Amino acid sequence: MNRLEAMMRITQTEGKIFSVIFEKKDGSIRQMVCRLNVKKGINGKGMKYNPTERNLLPVWDMNSDGFRMINLETVQKLTIAGNEWDVTDE
Repeated sequence: MNRLEAMMRITQTEGKIFSVIFEKKDGSIRQMVCRLNVKKGINGKGMKYNPTERNLLPVWDMNSDGFRMINLETVQKLTIAGNEWDVTDE
């Protein structure tokens, strides 16, 4: 699956839990169990930048109990509803 397909599949989860493996900015690999559309902790101020302009996707990290960013350019593996895909640049 290519990166565009991966992003589309993630956005179609509509709040369901999924797992992603990606490379962080510091070069380390991170596996995260997360979901979209979480309203907990939102204060209404918004962000100082638009994450989509930087190919980042804000998600709720289920293990850390907080918002994190997924770097869509470095996603390596995606698991949704038991289906697992390797993500490539193709």
